[in-house]
Amino acid sequence: MAQVLEFKLPDLGEGLTEAEIVRWLVQVGDVVAVDQPVVEVETAKAMVEVPCPYGGVVTARFGEEGAELPVGAPLLTVAVGEPEDGTEGSGNVLVGYGTQAPAARRRRVRAGTAAVDGQARRPGTADAAPHARVAAPPPPTPGTAPVSGPTAAPAPAPPPTATPAPVGGPVPVISPLVRKLARDNDLDLRQLTGSGPDGLILRADVENALRTRTAPADTAAGQAVRTSAGTAGGQAGAAPATAPRAEGGVRIPLKGVRGAVADKLSRSRREIPDATCWVDADATELMRARTAMNATSGPKISLLALLARICTAALARFPELNSTVDTEAREIVRLDRVHLGFAAQTDRGLVVPVVRDAHTRDAESLTAEFARLTEAARTGTLTPGELTGGTFTLNNYGVFGVDGSTPIVNHPEAAMLGVGRVVPKPWVHEGELAVRQVVQLSLTFDHRVCDGGTAGGFLRYVADCVEQPAVLLRTL
Repeated sequence: MAQVLEFKLPDLGEGLTEAEIVRWLVQVGDVVAVDQPVVEVETAKAMVEVPCPYGGVVTARFGEEGAELPVGAPLLTVAVGEPEDGTEGSGNVLVGYGTQAPAARRRRVRAGTAAVDGQARRPGTADAAPHARVAAPPPPTPGTAPVSGPTAAPAPAPPPTATPAPVGGPVPVISPLVRKLARDNDLDLRQLTGSGPDGLILRADVENALRTRTAPADTAAGQAVRTSAGTAGGQAGAAPATAPRAEGGVRIPLKGVRGAVADKLSRSRREIPDATCWVDADATELMRARTAMNATSGPKISLLALLARICTAALARFPELNSTVDTEAREIVRLDRVHLGFAAQTDRGLVVPVVRDAHTRDAESLTAEFARLTEAARTGTLTPGELTGGTFTLNNYGVFGVDGSTPIVNHPEAAMLGVGRVVPKPWVHEGELAVRQVVQLSLTFDHRVCDGGTAGGFLRYVADCVEQPAVLLRTL
């Protein structure tokens, strides 16, 4: 007897609370194998193919291409028949789902044998797969629309029903990010009304409640509108409905990469007491050293790789800047490995790929990894693992033709080094005025992890290595 199992959008890691359906890879009625990718989604960080942990016949899909779904919302249902070879479900585990379900409910079916008659569907449910004898799938969660096939028009999504959090039961929150945001701001989640499916409390609900609390001059009606802002798809960056509409203006939703960047930078400014110091450095000798290195027959070395090598050497001398702050424990966590992030501007927005164990790599290895990650960023194929876990960030904004900047720390890191353009300037060299290749270096750091003396020492060491690359040899 076939069983209908519901596969929900899994947690894709790093506190991501929603994803946009880019492309369905299966149709209703298709037979899928365990761990077969069934949908391509775009999170705020990357494009991801999501594998289904069940094998069987697809009986319904939930959500059209282009729709945003919150983590935990139904993606599709699969009719699972009798086991073919004793296989007990998925071994390809994403965060939030995997092989923990009972074996009896995670079985393969033979392709072409799952069988057959058309049953009348219930009102409000997705069409059953043609030629498949299966139990009727459960009604869709409010706020999502089942998609029955390539030729069938999707059923219109019913309006989301706002359900207050239960007084005595568990609070309907999936994302740990939402819980932490509320906890850090002393906000009682039981007092909120969730705007997601089945009253799910989304990040937008918490942020709107915080805005309401800090805006006493607003009218009660305006507060109510903001508290219920958001959509069933979980658009965390939706603009408040009470915001004044500018004549002739264009509203651009803060979602996807842009929304994620806005959230992260806002959190950094809100939580981190940052300070910035900067220095001009004569990069003439560093540029000469790079030219000499690239004159050989080996792989070409990038300037970013040389700067990264200098950063890892500086962090070995000043480990305070390779750390993070545990606000709940009130502890500074000093990290023993350097995972170096670097800012990359793409058509999808600003992303920060991470070079793992950068402190163990030489300039040639760093150059190759920067090139690989940059290409993946441009094509949108970076994985969540390649976009998370950084401990220090290098930001080369000189590629935009600017000299200086005051970077915002990439939360939860403790520091970021900014590098401006290398440009010919008048410079006093060996007591005489000369034209030299000058670059401005700026360091923004979390003042909780160190004082100005440590930050200044780090930046001065970086500048010394830029001006005299031989200084770096003493640390090798």
